Amino acid sequence: MVTLTIEGRPVTVAEGTTILEAAKTVGVLIPHYCYHPGLPVAGVCRMCLVEVEKAPKLAPSCATTVAEGQVVHVHSDKSLDARKGVLEMLLINHPLDCPICDQSGECELQDYTYQEGREDSRYREPKRFNPAEDFGGDVIYVPNRCILCTRCVRFMDDVAHEPTLNVSERGDRALIGKFEGRDMTHPWAANVIDLCPVGALLSKDFLNKARAWELDRTSSICPNCTQGCNVIMETRENQIVRMRPRANENVNAFFMCDWGRLNYRWMNEKSRVEQPMVRTGNTGLTATTWEAAITAAARALNGKKVFVAASPMLSNESLFLLTQLMQGGSGAFRVAEGDEAPLPGVEDLALRRERAANVYGAETLGFRKTKDLLGGLGQGDVLVIAGEDLEGVDASAISRAGDVIVIGSVMPSGVDRASVILPIANFSEEEGTVTNLRGRVQRFTQARQAPGETRPSWLVLGDLLGAMGKQSNFFLPSEVFARLASSHKSFAGLSYDRIGFKGLPVVDAPQTGPKAPIAVGAA
Repeated sequence: MVTLTIEGRPVTVAEGTTILEAAKTVGVLIPHYCYHPGLPVAGVCRMCLVEVEKAPKLAPSCATTVAEGQVVHVHSDKSLDARKGVLEMLLINHPLDCPICDQSGECELQDYTYQEGREDSRYREPKRFNPAEDFGGDVIYVPNRCILCTRCVRFMDDVAHEPTLNVSERGDRALIGKFEGRDMTHPWAANVIDLCPVGALLSKDFLNKARAWELDRTSSICPNCTQGCNVIMETRENQIVRMRPRANENVNAFFMCDWGRLNYRWMNEKSRVEQPMVRTGNTGLTATTWEAAITAAARALNGKKVFVAASPMLSNESLFLLTQLMQGGSGAFRVAEGDEAPLPGVEDLALRRERAANVYGAETLGFRKTKDLLGGLGQGDVLVIAGEDLEGVDASAISRAGDVIVIGSVMPSGVDRASVILPIANFSEEEGTVTNLRGRVQRFTQARQAPGETRPSWLVLGDLLGAMGKQSNFFLPSEVFARLASSHKSFAGLSYDRIGFKGLPVVDAPQTGPKAPIAVGAA
């Protein structure tokens, strides 16, 4: 360990740590552009210059390691003057695009210019201009805004291992270019949008959709494969408009794949079941109160053998409560599959073959993975369809069921004889936990409001079990999880507080060796 002083604060960090990372540990953010903890150090932006006592000149804090007894001044006149000069140079050809730029409100060039830049510009000549360029995939490049930090180039070279971008030209004509015949169609290429500190690399999908200050942000988990990448779901007017990666060194480092990033529209689905319904006589399904619907469902289930066709998108809490409904029956689920796409520069990170968030959780809780979803449905069993749309399933198998109860956010296809419909929230509308393919239990939180009279799945199932006389005290998802942890050996010792927002592995999680440092240049 090495002890030094940064801005008058004593700091003790591991040997080999950079001054920039050491400063973060005591709450001092040194302005920087080219540095990123998931990329190799380049030291090209010269924005992170700090004064180190007894050193002959200012030091780039991203590339200078700590030394015993160092005294570092981040906000000395010398440091501030150097950074002011760098900002003035960057702004010489930077357009006044803030009112129309997608990055406005979350732009590091804006932030540092307001914080440390000049009040006005001394530049009077015409600014250079280059037209925007479609880089392929979800990426559009606006060269006028580019500050040549080279984060995007280093990501494609050193993390994606697919050299696509370069710095073309020289001097004031320099810009980011593409190699001949290459495009940003790599399955992880859109991460350059998050890495870009300014508005030079933009998402075509998010272009002109919202301003940064209009968005509500929620910590969540990407539901689109078993990797369980940590994400931020961003909503505007109760619609998800963007998903971005949230750093977690044990799961996804700083990145997420393009499939997960862009596959969010299903959570904004419009064709929703919004009211509980009960079949009465010959009038078909009619809307009713929650109390009446829960009572009718409990009456249909009591004393019967139950087969549950569940979705691997449901939370651990919901799947656990569904196991309590089975009464000697069984449960099964199916999962969509696609090609696996690893990110070579980060160990054990990939877009996984199985495209659902909680496959491992469902298997841990006793559900059987199968391609014949209704194969286990016995003659006369009560069929509970939980979160499953039955798309592509042979509806004739449903005729074996003695009764059908639907617990879902949309009406399953081919189900015309359900006696009770209980509308539940989808993944983005409730709180809970999922278990990824390495057995890591992670929390997700509610990002948007559910429509109509829809309720969270754990609450609906808790009320249903209550009406059947099987439980009486589930008022929060954390209470359901506490019951799960106390009754299932895999989840023993876990709680919402212990899991936090980084997750913890289940007791019998698959054994994996210690992870290598994140990407190439992680501290």
